[in-house]
Amino acid sequence: MTGWIQFACSAALIAAGLISFIAAVAGCCRFDFVMNRMHAAGIGDTAGLFFIVLALMIGSGQVMDILKLGLLLVFMWFTSPTSSHMLSQIEYYTNPRLYDHVEREFKEEAEDAEC
Repeated sequence: MTGWIQFACSAALIAAGLISFIAAVAGCCRFDFVMNRMHAAGIGDTAGLFFIVLALMIGSGQVMDILKLGLLLVFMWFTSPTSSHMLSQIEYYTNPRLYDHVEREFKEEAEDAEC
């Protein structure tokens, strides 16, 4: 009986992970602005990875496999947002249109605060 519960939980988590990955792909295709696409990809990948690895941890049942997958999850949760942040910084500093837009917006906020 517990095998079926374990299977159902794993299947539900894998489905949630696939939905998250599909939403990330749809967000990358739908959004026009680079930063919006990058945010959709980063959040979707991180959430999808969490659900898939958690499903594998539940389905495994072996202690060493759970520990290895947990370490993989921790490693990916640190590296995926960091790489997204570094890519967004590169885009910010190398895209003159984006750099001017953000600077102008920042200057308008500073002028509003002074008034």
